[in-house]
Amino acid sequence: MLQTIAVQNYRSLHDLRLPLSKLTLVTGANGAGKSSLYRALRLLADCGAGRVIGSLAREGGLQSALWAGPEVIAGSVRRGEFAVQGTTRSKPVSVQLGFAADPFSYLVDLGIPPRSDTSAFNLDPEIKRELIWSGPEQRPATLLLRRKRGLAEVRGPDGGWTPVSEDLRSFDSVLTELSDPGQLPEVSAVRERIRSWRFYDHLRTDDQAPARQPQIGTRTFVLDHDGRDLAAALQTIIEIGDAQALERTVTDAFPGSRLWVSGDGGRFDVQLQGAGLLRPLSSAELSDGTLRYLLWVAALLSPRPPSLMVVNEPETSLHPDLLAPLARLIASATGHTQLVVVTHSPPLIAALAEHPHASLVELVKDLGETQISGQTALGRPPWTWGSR
Repeated sequence: MLQTIAVQNYRSLHDLRLPLSKLTLVTGANGAGKSSLYRALRLLADCGAGRVIGSLAREGGLQSALWAGPEVIAGSVRRGEFAVQGTTRSKPVSVQLGFAADPFSYLVDLGIPPRSDTSAFNLDPEIKRELIWSGPEQRPATLLLRRKRGLAEVRGPDGGWTPVSEDLRSFDSVLTELSDPGQLPEVSAVRERIRSWRFYDHLRTDDQAPARQPQIGTRTFVLDHDGRDLAAALQTIIEIGDAQALERTVTDAFPGSRLWVSGDGGRFDVQLQGAGLLRPLSSAELSDGTLRYLLWVAALLSPRPPSLMVVNEPETSLHPDLLAPLARLIASATGHTQLVVVTHSPPLIAALAEHPHASLVELVKDLGETQISGQTALGRPPWTWGSR
C-alpha cells in the first residue's frame, strides 16, 4: 500500500505530503487544490508510461506548471506582518513528485532544459534526477538506484555503485529505459506498480457518449477512462469476475431491477430491466445518473483490480439516493484496491468515513499554497527531497 504521495512546486502544491490509507477521502473548497493534486498523481503515473514530458509540455511547459509563489514563505508573511514578496532563488527550478511505499519508493525531479538553438522542443522539461529506495523512508543506506541527468547507477552487493546507463536521454525515465527485471527488479517492480494505477474523472454520459452506443465486444478487464467499453466490461465481470457482486450492487441501487448485456452480431449493449417496466432499457435510454452509476460499477468491480485507483467527484450526476449504494460499492472495492476519492459531497464523505480504514483529508489554501487542514510540521509524513 502507498503510504505517502509527495509533490513539490507543482501549481499550488508548493510542498504537499499527503498521507494515504486504504481509503483516502480528499475534499476542500473550490480552488483549494484538489484538481492540482489529481493532476499531480496523473503526472506521477505518466512516469511509468513514458508520458510525463509530453503531459507537462501540453500544460504549456514546465514554466506554466510551476508554483507561482516565492521559494520560501516566511512565518511573518503568514502572520500578515509583511506582504508576499519575491525572494532570491537559492534552489534549482524544479517540479518533484514521488511516493513512499513498501517494498519500493520512487522520486522524480523535473527541471528546465538549457535553451537550445538547434531544437524546437524548448518547452519540454528534462528529467534531472530519479531515485528508487527500499521501504517508505529515504536514507543513504536504503537507496537502490540513483539517476542524475544521463547517468544511472545501482547499488551493488558490496554497497558500492555500479553504472547501468551513462547516456540516458533527458526525456527518458529509468522506468521505461531500464526494463530488465532480471538485472533491475526494483525498477521493474516500481514501473509495473505505477502502470497498474487507474484514474477516472471523465466518465461521459451525454447523448453522444460512447457508452450509449452499441460497441463491438471483446473481453474487457479494465474499463476505459471514458467508459466507452461499458457493456463489454460488464459482460466480462459476469463471465469471469464476481457476477454475484454485480447483481447485488445493481439491486442495491435499483431494487427489483435486473441487468444483462445483449450481444447481437457481436455488438454489445447494456440492458436494464426496471421494476414495473414491460421491456428493458438500453444504454441509450438510461438516465445520466443511472448510466454513470453503472460505469462506476464496471470500474470498481474490475476482474483485474489495480493497486491504486483515483476517482474524481464520483457523485457527479447521481441522485442523492444513489450515494449510499455508491459508498458501499467503493467500500467493498477496498478489499482489493487502495482508493483515493476526491469529492465535494458531504453525504458521500459521511457514508465513507464510517469505513474502518478511511481517512479524511481536507485541502485548504494559505497565501495561494495548498495545505492539509490540521497538518502540523511534526505531523507531516517523513519525506526527503534531497538535492541535485
